[in-house]
Amino acid sequence: MPDTTSSKPTIAISHLGCEKNRIDTEHMLGLLVAAGYQVDSNEELADYVIVNTCSFIQAAREESVRTLVELAEANKKIVIAGCMAQHFQAQLLEEIPEAVAVVGSGDYNKIVEVIQRAETGERVQEVSAEPTYIADETTPRYRTTPEAVAYVRIAEGCDYRCAFCIIPHLRGNQRSRSIESIVAEAEQLASEGVKEIILISQITTNYGLDLYGKPQLAELLRALGKVDIPWIRMHYAYPTGLTPDVIRAIQEVPNILPYLDLPLQHSHPEILRGMNRPWQGQVNDKIIERIKTALPQATLRTTFIVGFPGETDEHFEHLVEFVERHEFDHVGVFTFSPEEGTPAYNLPNQLSQSVMDERRDRLMRVQQPISLKKNQAEVGKCVDVLMEQENPETGELIGRSARFSPEVDGLVYVRGDARLGSMARVKIADADVYDLYGTVIG
Repeated sequence: MPDTTSSKPTIAISHLGCEKNRIDTEHMLGLLVAAGYQVDSNEELADYVIVNTCSFIQAAREESVRTLVELAEANKKIVIAGCMAQHFQAQLLEEIPEAVAVVGSGDYNKIVEVIQRAETGERVQEVSAEPTYIADETTPRYRTTPEAVAYVRIAEGCDYRCAFCIIPHLRGNQRSRSIESIVAEAEQLASEGVKEIILISQITTNYGLDLYGKPQLAELLRALGKVDIPWIRMHYAYPTGLTPDVIRAIQEVPNILPYLDLPLQHSHPEILRGMNRPWQGQVNDKIIERIKTALPQATLRTTFIVGFPGETDEHFEHLVEFVERHEFDHVGVFTFSPEEGTPAYNLPNQLSQSVMDERRDRLMRVQQPISLKKNQAEVGKCVDVLMEQENPETGELIGRSARFSPEVDGLVYVRGDARLGSMARVKIADADVYDLYGTVIG
């Protein structure tokens, strides 16, 4: 007689999209494993494949759809989760007959029940109209990142309404976790040997506003300073939210990395106003100079959108000069994607893709010598490197210094011996535009 565990279907999860989506994937994995399901990374062996989709821009949706079509052709039972399920629920069930369920971005905590219902033959539509859920340290989680690194979500959703962005529609309004809950999760991760925690939310500098009535990022950073983890990194810090109090906390708390990811999107006040950005086009120069003065050792990363409707040559040149002037360590450039349901979708003066691509390429070319100069300044220094992978052919180790965040920044290629998942002192010998090269010392 078959035992009860083997009579349960085998499940695989295909993950697409951002690190916020990754955390949802990890919670779904944790919940399924806790309920006794066999979870396999091999989609071919699985009865069900959960596709955690992204719907942020057109290109992300196309990737999600390609994945869904491939699985449908392989006759898999598909559970569509995440942002695209939130966005196009009924439509997806209609167009993909192999889909047995759609699960919204605020409903991933119900994944076990969804699978059970699907097993009875029901086509499940589990999508809250307004996502309000956020997992905490008590929600089972099975991490999929290298063992020494973990993302910790401090809040979900966003209260801003930028003209180009669909996130509030997909993820709901901001809801923060308590400081106690975040610290408890950090303590748990420290006990598992995690060396780097990356704090994420849509707007990390607004953390706590909904819960405490005012932003509490400085208080959170101070509380995390008591946790035994060498690196705590923040993503998505709006420059206006980097108050003197937050900057003091970064200066004073030793394990908070002076790494600031500033999603600036543009420099020209008219474009920022058109984008409906939170600071409505107040000049960024002053803010950035203030940050650089307060944190001279800080690594500054930012992202820009080129080709927003109405962006003229003059607006773009303003952005080019801004990038040349401020010399950011890392810059990402995206072309504008018109998203149905956002105000920017219907704006006049939309630019052609070829003009947008040209502007993106030019801005990246402007940034490359700056990135090279910043990397070359590391040559000769001894820095801590978190070892994450090994090249099986050469035995060369690959890791990151504090200047590099996973997946978006460069890597450090290292000769010498060190354990994966450990921090090692490395002397930097060489640098190129994106990466550093060095040798383990001591």
